[in-house]
Amino acid sequence: MTIVLVRHGETAGNASRVVQPAETPLNEAGLRQAERVAERLVGMGVGHILCSDLPRARQTAEPLARRTGLALDFDSLLHERNFGDLRGTPYDELPDGHPFGPDLDPPNGETWAVFHKRVAQAFALIVDRRKATQGNLIVVTHGLVLSSIVEHLVPCAAGLHPPAKFDNVSITLLDDAPPHTVRLLNDCAHLGTDRANLADGAA
Repeated sequence: MTIVLVRHGETAGNASRVVQPAETPLNEAGLRQAERVAERLVGMGVGHILCSDLPRARQTAEPLARRTGLALDFDSLLHERNFGDLRGTPYDELPDGHPFGPDLDPPNGETWAVFHKRVAQAFALIVDRRKATQGNLIVVTHGLVLSSIVEHLVPCAAGLHPPAKFDNVSITLLDDAPPHTVRLLNDCAHLGTDRANLADGAA
């Protein structure tokens, strides 16, 4: 049994490279991706589904909930980084052409330090849920949350390196036991040839 981390499906903001408002839903491509990843996850076995309650994550998890009959367990610790007043801003209007630079301090949003601290709390929650779950724990969250976990909280197996961004509906597998080593990283095999068309937006 293991921890399976899943990034949400594609949104219009991902496709157009815009810093996303919290309430952004999946676009049509993202809804199709959610069905594809649900099919793969059901085949792997699902014991519990932990999910960010933002619409794009919830909509990604809903096909899996329907297929398994499991309720979604929502927690706001799994939210994407809060970019505050930058939400809705096109990437090309930002100083570095993207919102992910180390010096970006969004007005009325989270600093990187605050965000990484929250993700550490989220990962502690994930570990607790895994201990209480019979079967695989599926965690549906956001790109920068996944980056923070993989870059700061768990080691990667030999030959694996954190990606520049996590793809929509990618899956990442962690060992069940500490230190929760990453064994499969940012994998989109369930999308087949559709993987070539993944959006560039990472949040």
